Amino acid sequence: MQKNTVIGFLLIGLVLIGFNWYQSNQYKKQVRAEFVRDSIARVKALTNPRIADSIRVADSLRDARLGRTAQQPISEPAIAAEDSLAAQMPLYSDSLLQASLNAPEQYYTLENSKLRLEFSSKGAQISQALIKNYYTHDSLPLYIVKREFSKMNLDFFTTGQRISTANLSFENIAQTDSSIVFRLPFSQGASIDYIYTLHKDSYLVDFDICTNNLSEIMPRNANFFELDWALRISRFEKGYDNEKNYSTINFKSPNENSVDDLGMRKSDSEKKVTTKVAWFAFRQQFFSAIMAADESFTGGTLAYSFLPEGNNANALFDCSAKMQIDGSYEQQQRIPLHFYFGPNLYKELKSYNRGFEKIIPLGKHIIGWINRVVIINTFDFLRKYISNYGIIILIMTILLKLVLSPLTIKSYLSSAKMRLLKPEIEKINKKYPRREDALKKQQETMALYNKTGVSMMGGCLPMLLQIPILFAMFRFFPVSFELRQHPFLWASDLSGYDSILDLGFNIPMYGNHVSLFALLMAISMFFYSKMTMSQMPDNGQMPGMKGMQLYFMPLFMLVLCNNFSAGLSYYYMLSNFISIGQNWVIRKYFVDEEKLYAQLKSKADSNSKKAVKKSKWRERLDQMIKEQEKLQRERAKKR
Repeated sequence: MQKNTVIGFLLIGLVLIGFNWYQSNQYKKQVRAEFVRDSIARVKALTNPRIADSIRVADSLRDARLGRTAQQPISEPAIAAEDSLAAQMPLYSDSLLQASLNAPEQYYTLENSKLRLEFSSKGAQISQALIKNYYTHDSLPLYIVKREFSKMNLDFFTTGQRISTANLSFENIAQTDSSIVFRLPFSQGASIDYIYTLHKDSYLVDFDICTNNLSEIMPRNANFFELDWALRISRFEKGYDNEKNYSTINFKSPNENSVDDLGMRKSDSEKKVTTKVAWFAFRQQFFSAIMAADESFTGGTLAYSFLPEGNNANALFDCSAKMQIDGSYEQQQRIPLHFYFGPNLYKELKSYNRGFEKIIPLGKHIIGWINRVVIINTFDFLRKYISNYGIIILIMTILLKLVLSPLTIKSYLSSAKMRLLKPEIEKINKKYPRREDALKKQQETMALYNKTGVSMMGGCLPMLLQIPILFAMFRFFPVSFELRQHPFLWASDLSGYDSILDLGFNIPMYGNHVSLFALLMAISMFFYSKMTMSQMPDNGQMPGMKGMQLYFMPLFMLVLCNNFSAGLSYYYMLSNFISIGQNWVIRKYFVDEEKLYAQLKSKADSNSKKAVKKSKWRERLDQMIKEQEKLQRERAKKR
């Protein structure tokens, strides 16, 4: 190694050692200065009776923990005990914060017609939130927030120290029937206020974080707070699988119309959000705890984890949000936030004009539109006059079938025409039995359809147009708050599964009970499939496909719906039975198959005398046949 290189390394080492010594010396001076400043602040604080009392209480609690009186000298074992205690809990150089750390926890309440909120002075946070007029499936009060199940923390840095408000007791400095103000004081006149306001007849709670003179104690480069909220949500519904499947965390960006989520039907999920967030929601199947920011969170991390069924806490899942908030630490700053603790009622959520209603998974595009505009409004109209929700579902099903009846008639007519042409189709099949003649067989079949004016898609299109209705109802019933805890016949709750027999053991995928509505739905599906298959022509469909439609699908739906909403199974059952009745009425009173056959024959005779315009599909099919024949001739020549 060259001499200059060695000298260079030595100089770099000396610079690093000198810089480290300088930084260490400066830190010691800073800590000493803060100690002197806090000591002066403590002396001044003792002249304030209210603060002095808090400090004396904190000191007495510390002495009581260490087992000594104020007059006793501090022995070596006592010093060791105090050091051990200090290692177990955070210590603050700010004497006011240390007093807040040791102050006893106290509780306060606010209440209106819809909510009863309990606040803890420790962290100045909501320790309980009771949603009035609603109960769990076993008739217990419904707490969306329970004691020991929630922790909210504002995390930030002062000069040389990290502050976590969840560990500190705030002072209740003002309270009215609808609001409460908590304050966390610092030295040098700085403080943080939490102001909660509960509006009359509302599920919304205003939450303002107000900072005062934090610039006196904050580093100049600090520009944000971190707001952490962890909440464990309890079980409220009877069916664990159904409740789990429709619970998640939603969040919305300020400039987006739609909402995002962390996924459903997962055991756990986590997502780091790097864009602004207007609000996030800890969403249970029918109730939610939402936090919104007027000026948006700048980003954060959201996560949930489901607990196993039958856990000792009777809890559903743990939710957490670590969100960042811009903070300039000016002399005075107000950060307006809001909580929503309430039911997932579409119109209730929509009334707050924040897009909260979009957490309800009603579907997207046409499916969501059907639910929001048609189904919910029809349901709300009917329940004004009818109290029995089973009757409401029956009326809605009949109305939907009547609206769709033109499509049903058209589909039946198309199927009847195809069935009447069955003898002609069989002749074509016999004419071209070989596999090599498949295109010719299809060409002649298409020609027959063209002459008679029958469309191969005539029966499918009306059915396809009904699929959005089917999916809309599949989305609506499991999340329909209106059905929650409303009984009908043997079902005690139309929003959960019905059970006529508890098996006492669990069958994978099926469950530990027998749902009668799911069983009746499967039976109705079997008979409806059998009826429709008997009306369709035999187009060479494989026996396995027929067996799947006739037996597998009803069995599959039975297993699927056994743990689903009883209202959903009831609707599908009604829909199948009404469809069977519709087909019988159409066949008996709307379609005369003899006249229909005569019309088809007359049209075929008429079209055979004139050139029928070929469809684009027919033209492509003819071209394919010509190319196939050309290829066969070339192969024959080579042989």
